[in-house]
Amino acid sequence: MLEPDIKEFWSAHPCGDNIFGAPSGDERQDYEEFFSRYDAAKYRLESHIPACLDRLNVSGRRLLEIGLGQGSEAEQLIRRGARWTGVDLTETAVRRTGTRLALRGLPYEGLHQASVLDLPFPDGSFDIVFSHGVLHHVPDIHRAQREVHRVLKPDGELVVMLYARWSLNYLVSIGLLRRAALLAAHPLARVGALPAPRGLLGAHLDNARRIGLARYLRMRRFIHSNTDGPHNPYSRVYDLWRVRRDFPDFDVRHAEKKFLHAPPLPVHGLGSGRALGWHLWVRLTPHAR
Repeated sequence: MLEPDIKEFWSAHPCGDNIFGAPSGDERQDYEEFFSRYDAAKYRLESHIPACLDRLNVSGRRLLEIGLGQGSEAEQLIRRGARWTGVDLTETAVRRTGTRLALRGLPYEGLHQASVLDLPFPDGSFDIVFSHGVLHHVPDIHRAQREVHRVLKPDGELVVMLYARWSLNYLVSIGLLRRAALLAAHPLARVGALPAPRGLLGAHLDNARRIGLARYLRMRRFIHSNTDGPHNPYSRVYDLWRVRRDFPDFDVRHAEKKFLHAPPLPVHGLGSGRALGWHLWVRLTPHAR
């Protein structure tokens, strides 16, 4: 899996465009309406995020955000006093985040299109590196964490949200229900007993035909297509053992799970996600250089 494949996918599928569609034009009103609708939906679904950001104590500290999406967390962090710099692999995320911050009149120190594998900053530039839902999409995670370690100050902190392995979503929804649905639909589709499926099921059936059903259903492969859409090229899931393995230049300081989310199971809002949540928030400190 090469970084250009990751870049191509996220350039074509920015977070939220599948729900709201892209902003309809370049006018200020188009983007303002889009960002407002996106934020309202995002923080209604993931209502834990603002409180998690409150606990980071970012005021007055130089913070690098890796992976920007639509700029929602960038705005939240700046409003909490962070001296914010952002990087993203895609031009779309950089442009939209810049548009958001300009519309809202929010100050920041830098905004760059760049790879986490080659960050354009001197050693020891930041007090905090923050990345929400991004680093689990980076195949060369060892190189990425070395770059993060390099740009952090020795007493700095890395804060990441990673998809959780020990979660209802991974273990039951993805691991059992979605695989079983595909296993049942595949032979019916092959003999024409099932009307040509569209949407998610149709896309998964196309993947299975192209890759081979048995290979596609292996969890090492199936997980890529079940976190951010069936065409997502790469994802991984984490527990603390895997965090320590993949971030060897850091020590885990604190970890907690949030966001009980496991579609198609109707579980959202039924609990905090502390036991089986999909989002693993981890705070890490760098080893001495």
